[in-house]
Amino acid sequence: MRKVWPWSRGREPVGTRLGGVDLGDRPWLVLGGGGLKGLAHLGAWRVLHEAGFRPAGILGTSIGALAAACLAGGRPVDELEVEARALEREQVAPLQRRALWVNGIRSPSLFQGDPLRATIQRLLPHGAWGAYPIQVQVNAVELGTGRTEWFGMGARTDVTPAQAVYASAALPVFYPPATLPGGVYVDGGTLDALPILRAAELGATGIVAVDVGSGGDVNGRDVAAKGMLSVHQRVFSLMAARRRLDTVRDWSGPPLLYLRPRLDGYGSFDFDQIPYFLDEGARAARRLLEVPAAVL
Repeated sequence: MRKVWPWSRGREPVGTRLGGVDLGDRPWLVLGGGGLKGLAHLGAWRVLHEAGFRPAGILGTSIGALAAACLAGGRPVDELEVEARALEREQVAPLQRRALWVNGIRSPSLFQGDPLRATIQRLLPHGAWGAYPIQVQVNAVELGTGRTEWFGMGARTDVTPAQAVYASAALPVFYPPATLPGGVYVDGGTLDALPILRAAELGATGIVAVDVGSGGDVNGRDVAAKGMLSVHQRVFSLMAARRRLDTVRDWSGPPLLYLRPRLDGYGSFDFDQIPYFLDEGARAARRLLEVPAAVL
């Protein structure tokens, strides 16, 4: 049965048009997870914004949470792209030396958490949630109960944006979980890496979703040869991809523009590919605007 969302009761949506599609008067932007590939969000935003897209709200998970908070907080995309091109591994993914010890299996993570926290704090706009010009929410998963929780305007605001974004990006095994009021939290993409259903629940009249996650075919021998962390990351990506694609395939909510940059085969920590990620996000947005074949 087709779901009836609040926007559709008694009227046809009017307002934002993008790629020939009517997204109504309260369109939302959804930014998914994918490690450094998520920098493609910035290129996509540049093109969408130039085309007149002004979302009523932005949802983000994992790296998408960082992009969502930066954009909703009013940070100019030009500045963000400059900072993205200058990112270095030590700023976001320095090794946790304890993980290299004989007893390293008991280390909380492969990477240190504090450098990522500092980078998030530096990139985010100053101020509390209420100071953001655009409504924004980010998700994280509570490790003990398995529940997804949302942080931001209209959700939990008892933690700072920086704390919530770190929790949303705390990829299991790679980063230490975040201890916040209410529990211990890990990457929001664990359960929902492209939260389009949440956008519908919040009253979106149309949705633009940017999917930067992995899921395409790769060389399994190469993955296995790189060790257990490579295998773990591949399995995590496959599970997340299945959930994302099932949600998109079965979608029956508000009009959905599904934007998927060409990122298969690239890794979540490919620092040398940052310029490509930024440029491919812009190219993907242009392709969607020219031929909106992925309208659902």
